[in-house]
Amino acid sequence: MSTPGGLPLRGAVDLAALATQREAEQRRDSAMGSAPAGVVIDVTEATFPSEVLERSQTVPVVLDLWATWCGPCKTLSPILESLAAEYAGRFVLAKVDVDAEQRIAAAFQVQSIPSVFAVLGGQPVPLFQGALPEPQVRAYIDELLRVAGENGITGSVAATPEPEPDANPEAEEQPDDPRFAAAYDAIEAGDWAAAADAYRAVLTEHPGDADAIAGIALCEIQVRLDAGLEAGALRDADLAAAAGDWATAFAALLAQVKATTGDERDIARERLLSFFAVAGDDPAVPAARLALSNALF
Repeated sequence: MSTPGGLPLRGAVDLAALATQREAEQRRDSAMGSAPAGVVIDVTEATFPSEVLERSQTVPVVLDLWATWCGPCKTLSPILESLAAEYAGRFVLAKVDVDAEQRIAAAFQVQSIPSVFAVLGGQPVPLFQGALPEPQVRAYIDELLRVAGENGITGSVAATPEPEPDANPEAEEQPDDPRFAAAYDAIEAGDWAAAADAYRAVLTEHPGDADAIAGIALCEIQVRLDAGLEAGALRDADLAAAAGDWATAFAALLAQVKATTGDERDIARERLLSFFAVAGDDPAVPAARLALSNALF
């Protein structure tokens, strides 16, 4: 997922994991430096038989089904990649872009992403959906390896040296936008209200800034959930938004717009508009915008 101009929270929508996302990415990058080649691979329909089905006869293969627009995927993928490196070839992480490889997604009957499956001996094994924290992901991997061992699948990816990367300063990650430093710090401290205020300060200096608008909306979702201020359809929408399930979030708010009048309707409408700012180019946005227009006019 991305917002107009690129959301300065690295696109994460699983708000409970936002504060640890950068740490997970750093752990991933550090671990990958000493990992065997081939522990993390991109898989297409053409390579699926050899890279997944055949390989799963000797080493467990974990499938990470993701998409570029999926916020929670950006939190989960670094965790999976870090564990793949840490386990040093005891399992292979095969990444599948569901937009590019729709037939693979259909074969696994993927309903939402991120979705994680394992393949053992050519047989699919559902693991979990959503962006879980690292300890829970690790527990799933440990159980998978235990089951794999019981079934005689105990191979690993052979360690092979990789060439030293060329020094290229231009390829280094760009630094975070300093305008949002205070918001980042507040998020990492778990102070969502302060983070929202920091984004509002940016918005005061730069009216209409899409990044600041989206940041405020993201933080306000977490503030409401932490405080338990909402109930019914509004809370359902916040919970779905925090999980990156925009279709469900939009549906709950649209139902509220259609079923209410006055202030209640205005609150649902404004909440829906703020969600559009965060969801950016999520596929559920165009239909929800049209449905809102039809409901209002």
